[in-house]
Amino acid sequence: MATVTASSPPLERARTYASFVRFEHTLFSLPLVLAGIFSVSGPAMPASRWVLIALAAVGARTAAMSLNRIIDRRLDALNPRTRTRELPSGAMKGAEAWALLVASTLVYVAACAALGPWYLEVAGVPLVVFAGYPYLKRFTPLCHFGVGLALALAPLAGYAAAHPDLAAPAPALWLAAFALCWVSGFDIIYATLDEAFDREHGVHSMVVWLGLRAALRVSAALHMLAWASFMMAVLAIWIMAGHTPRAGAFVSDLASWVGGLGVGVLLYLEQRWAEDVNLAFFKVNVWVGFAVLVTVLTIRAGCGGF
Repeated sequence: MATVTASSPPLERARTYASFVRFEHTLFSLPLVLAGIFSVSGPAMPASRWVLIALAAVGARTAAMSLNRIIDRRLDALNPRTRTRELPSGAMKGAEAWALLVASTLVYVAACAALGPWYLEVAGVPLVVFAGYPYLKRFTPLCHFGVGLALALAPLAGYAAAHPDLAAPAPALWLAAFALCWVSGFDIIYATLDEAFDREHGVHSMVVWLGLRAALRVSAALHMLAWASFMMAVLAIWIMAGHTPRAGAFVSDLASWVGGLGVGVLLYLEQRWAEDVNLAFFKVNVWVGFAVLVTVLTIRAGCGGF
C-alpha cells in the first residue's frame, strides 16, 4: 500500500491532491457555472468579481470532493474498484484530507463574503448538499439525485453571482433542471460498475433496487428530461433577449437547433454505450457541459450580445 513520506517531491504531492479531488471533473461543473453567468444579459463584471466567482467555484467543488472522499473512505477501502484511491491506499493521510477540506471551505466562504452579504447568508446551502449526498447511498436508491442536485447548483450559483438583482432567473432554473436530470441519469450508469459490491454490502442504488435493465431505462428517461429542460432553457434565453424563433438573428436560430441537437446526440450516445462506462464517461459525457455552454454563448451573441 502506498505511503506518504515527508520527502515526497512537491510535484508528486500536487498530483496526489489533484487526483484526490478529481480536478479533471471540473469539466462538468465549470461549463455549467459559466452557462448560468451568460444565460441572461447583464452589466459587465469587473475582473475582481470574476476572480471571486472562480475562487468560490473552485473552493466549493474541492470541498464537495473532499467531503465525499472522507465520508466514503471506509467503503472505498472495501471496494476493489476504489481501494486504490488516495485515502484507502495511504497515498494521502486523513489529516491532509481534512486540512484540504477546511482550506477549501474557508476559500469558498471568504469568496462568498466578498461577493456580498446575501451570498454569505446562502453559502451554507451547497455545503449542506455536499455533506449530505454521500450518505444517501446508505439508505435510499434515490441517492443519484443527490449528486444531480449538487451539480444543479452550478448554473444557479453562476447566475446569482453575476446578477445580484436575481432578475429573469428562468434560463438558469431550466439549466439547473437540465443538470439535475443529466447528472442523476449518468450517476445511475456509473453505479452499474459496483452492482455486485453494492448488493453484498447493502449500498443502495437504482441498479440494486430495480435491476440493471430497469435502472438504465430510468437513466434514459432522465436524459430525455434533461434534453427537454435544455431546450426550455434555450427558449427562455430567447424570450429574455426579446427574441422569437420567427423573428430573430439567423445565427442564434441556427445555434439553438444545432446546439440542442448536439446535446441530444451526446445524451443518446451515453445511453447507447451505457454498458461501457469508461467510453460513456470519458468520450461522451465530458463534452455535454461544453456543448451546453457553447450553445448558450452563441445564442447570446446572436441575440445581441452579453
